[in-house]
Amino acid sequence: MTTSTKNCWLIDLGLIAYAPACELQHRAVEARKAGAIPDILFLCEHPPVITLGRNGKQQHLLASEAVLRQKGVALHHTNRGGDITYHGPGQLVGYPILNLAAIRRDIGWYMRMLEEAMIRASADFGVTAVREAGKTGIWVASAPGAKTSAAPEKLAALGVHLSRWVTSHGFAYNVSTDLRYFGLIVPCGLSERKATSLEKLLGRTIALSDVADLLVKHLGAVLNLDMQAVPRVQFLETLQHAERCAPSSPPNQLLATEPPLELARSDA
Repeated sequence: MTTSTKNCWLIDLGLIAYAPACELQHRAVEARKAGAIPDILFLCEHPPVITLGRNGKQQHLLASEAVLRQKGVALHHTNRGGDITYHGPGQLVGYPILNLAAIRRDIGWYMRMLEEAMIRASADFGVTAVREAGKTGIWVASAPGAKTSAAPEKLAALGVHLSRWVTSHGFAYNVSTDLRYFGLIVPCGLSERKATSLEKLLGRTIALSDVADLLVKHLGAVLNLDMQAVPRVQFLETLQHAERCAPSSPPNQLLATEPPLELARSDA
């Protein structure tokens, strides 16, 4: 990892449907590959949606299409790694669009750093979150004043995609998420484990913005990035300008220092 701090634009997308968020990620990835924009961190919430990753198993979806429609839950297949998960209001979702070639060419390290930032943010609220061997995300067995669970419950999930060392997708941290929706799936394919939320662990209301501020701070620290808040309108103008000015290039033309790389990792 380099010692110099790099700029990373922080873009708050607010509440946004899953499909347009994925499309915006795709556009940002292409612009980042071309060097037309700096590193980006999108933060958002999604309306209720279930997503199936590249390794997703249909049998881990426990609800029929009719039930999903009745409950207003969308269903999307996605190119991130891993199995099945739920996103919804009260869940802080982060999509880092980072050039790992300029940070550290190690996807395993990158995923551990995403976990580390969430572990540190949880600790700021007095919650001890940990990693579990062979699993991704962060897990909590107990919290101050809370009853100890039989098995650690999942507080946050990861699911990432990598293309020519540029990342997309990311993390989902349960702040005030309605945990009943996780009953529609086998979360991440782990039938014996449940999801939890920061509010459930602490027994009080937590503002999503407070968690976002801490996560941004810790992500900047572990990835050595200078997080700079940029208005969504300004970012979109920059992105559109980059797309208009992008030179056409022959298909599959890659820099010698950037080997073809298309990876999906983790269980989101």
